[in-house]
Amino acid sequence: MTAGRPGHAAGPEGPDAHGAYGTDGAFVAAVDGLADPLPGGHTSPWFRSDTIPAVDPAAPHAVQSAAPSSYEAGYAAHQGLHQAPPQGPQQPQGAPNEWYDPAGYQRDWYGPQEPSARMAVADQVAPGAPVPPAEESAPVPDAAGLHAEPRTEVLARIPAEPEPEPEAELGPTPSTAPAPAPGGRAERRRAAKGRGRRRPGAPPEQKAAPAAAPMSRVEARRAARAAKDSPAVIASRAVGEVFITLGVLMLLFVTYQLWWTNIRADQIAGKETNRIQDEWANGDRKPGVFAPGEGFAIMHIPKLDVVAPIAEGIDKEKVLDRGMIGHYGEGKLKTAMPSDKQGNFSVAGHRNTHGEPFRYINKLKPGDPIVVETRDAYYTYEMASILPQTSPSNISVIEPIPVGSGFTKPGRYLTLTTCTPEFTSTYRLIVWGKMVDERPRSEGKPDALVG
Repeated sequence: MTAGRPGHAAGPEGPDAHGAYGTDGAFVAAVDGLADPLPGGHTSPWFRSDTIPAVDPAAPHAVQSAAPSSYEAGYAAHQGLHQAPPQGPQQPQGAPNEWYDPAGYQRDWYGPQEPSARMAVADQVAPGAPVPPAEESAPVPDAAGLHAEPRTEVLARIPAEPEPEPEAELGPTPSTAPAPAPGGRAERRRAAKGRGRRRPGAPPEQKAAPAAAPMSRVEARRAARAAKDSPAVIASRAVGEVFITLGVLMLLFVTYQLWWTNIRADQIAGKETNRIQDEWANGDRKPGVFAPGEGFAIMHIPKLDVVAPIAEGIDKEKVLDRGMIGHYGEGKLKTAMPSDKQGNFSVAGHRNTHGEPFRYINKLKPGDPIVVETRDAYYTYEMASILPQTSPSNISVIEPIPVGSGFTKPGRYLTLTTCTPEFTSTYRLIVWGKMVDERPRSEGKPDALVG
């Protein structure tokens, strides 16, 4: 039970005949007293010492509820409700009509500055507003529950004004203000705090890379030495480059041997054949001894489609490598000519590269024709036998009666020699033939060339 306000006299029924909260404004004062007041102050923000209504001590038992307090009147006006002041002798003459002081509130909370017009209009009620007739309310018992007396209250229903928009004190103008951040108030506050702290377009997790510390002179020298290649690396790199160069050179050499030499040899052999035929046609060449490297005949192998000039000697550079067939005609290896009445006409040619005229002589079969064309006649031989492999030093294969050929008596024979296996010169491949026809040029070509 809270005691009554000072100035109230104690009646015969207790401290307050009508209860501790029967006096005007006593209930509000009691509620304010229950809060935690500041030392030496008042808990209500609207407290003004000069607006407290005086209490008549001569009427201790008078009901003070008829006269509304200034706090109730001001608060009711602020909320749109107004309590009509009753007519009675208890209202002090000349006392302020409001406990709520807008000017004092503005000065206490915002300093000595003039409040905005919008706030002043919101906190005041226009004077002279019509007041509806009073309505009687139910009896209000006192604090002790011993006495109840009807209390009259008047409610003034005033249309509520729309709540004014708060004025922005800081921040950008409405035209330039950014769109509110989605979410609640906490999200908007975080967005407002973070605005302006990071660069536009830069992600928040992006951080500047720390600057590298400068190196000392010793460290710079060590780094330069570490950047240099070691001798082992340089040597291995040089060896690798040598191998690569050798590989490229070998590839070029193989290409030259297998492809380019054949092209060049065919060109040279073709020119030599044309030259020999032109001499025969013009009658410039006289029969006799031929010089080394000089062409004097043409060999035809119809089955292998071979047409190659025959030159004197078996010199590699002057005869064989030029795509021509060489005649064994020098020294101990000298053999007979086709025009001789008996003997062994022996020749040699490349099996691979440099025109390779004897590339496929291993495919000849007994009876296949081989024709040797000279200035005066055509000499036709038939393939008789083959020796697949023999030593390069075996010169008996080119004797007048060749050993291993199957011939047993002197005659007019033909011996073809070449290297074997292919792409090597380890051994020699031998093919023998026997003359079967001699036709003068005046009688025309033999049947082997006509067909």
